[in-house]
Amino acid sequence: MNLYQQQASNRRTTWVVMSGFVLFLAFLGYGFDLFYLGAPYPISGVVALLFGAAFVAHGYCKGDRAVLGSTGAVPMGQALAGAATEEERFGLTQLQNVNEEMAIAAGIPRPRLYVIPDPDPNAFATGRGPGFASIAVTQGLLRIVNREELQGVLAHEMSHIRNYDIRLMTVVAALVGAITLLSDWVTRERRGSGSRWRRGSSDREDKGGGGLGLILLVIWILAIVLAPMIAQLLAMMVSRQREYLADASGAELTRNPEALAGALQKIEAAVAPTESIKRGVAHLCVADPLGRKMGLREGFWADLLATHPPMAKRIAALRAMAYLPPAPAA
Repeated sequence: MNLYQQQASNRRTTWVVMSGFVLFLAFLGYGFDLFYLGAPYPISGVVALLFGAAFVAHGYCKGDRAVLGSTGAVPMGQALAGAATEEERFGLTQLQNVNEEMAIAAGIPRPRLYVIPDPDPNAFATGRGPGFASIAVTQGLLRIVNREELQGVLAHEMSHIRNYDIRLMTVVAALVGAITLLSDWVTRERRGSGSRWRRGSSDREDKGGGGLGLILLVIWILAIVLAPMIAQLLAMMVSRQREYLADASGAELTRNPEALAGALQKIEAAVAPTESIKRGVAHLCVADPLGRKMGLREGFWADLLATHPPMAKRIAALRAMAYLPPAPAA
């Protein structure tokens, strides 16, 4: 699949994911009508559907601002004004120059730059796509990478922008939040009104639901309990597949796979988590900011539970593109 086919695939996937999540929200709301209110009319289902649609619209239009705000990222102009040393100003100016170079190479409008005041090296891109994108890097990343390695990291993020990965992942993050909020509210309501739940369920069975009604109740309760986990697993699964493509596309932009490989090695060596970046944004980053060991493994459970492919595997693939031997084990 070439890059243009991947872009088209990501556009289709965006709408499939949004539709699936919104329908899931409608199912959760309709279950509330059946088993709590005892009403056969999908009043809450419609409300949940509208709630999900509003969350998607907000996430699509303003999700990048929420993501950047949650990490404490500051605009480049503010970061330059607050630079305390000449070395910091030089690093920020170099970041601006590299951002412009890589945007030209990628053939996209120059993304807005943000700096995260965190000593751990990391970076991510967010936004709706080319022309509406932002790239945030940590102060820690600027301290440890050289110019070529910085080019590799920004080329990786530019690839996410050019391939429309950031739009998909921003929408996924918004929908994960919507599912989690609704699931938490329904769970608390169910615990606080146990007798009413039982009465609503009994009324439903008396009206002819019978065994089918009981099966639907069990499925709905499981959906409520597992909804946050299912939503998060979906975000992780999508994220892992996008990282390999962005690594390869970034190497294509710089014509220097070893640059990104070197940056990833330095990021991997910094074992402390990126404290400014929380779990909900982890899937957007160039490396797992939470420092979870699951990201070091391979196999079914790693594919299911980790947000990023194993770093060693990514580095080996990049070095193979540069016709270099794998890095020696640490």
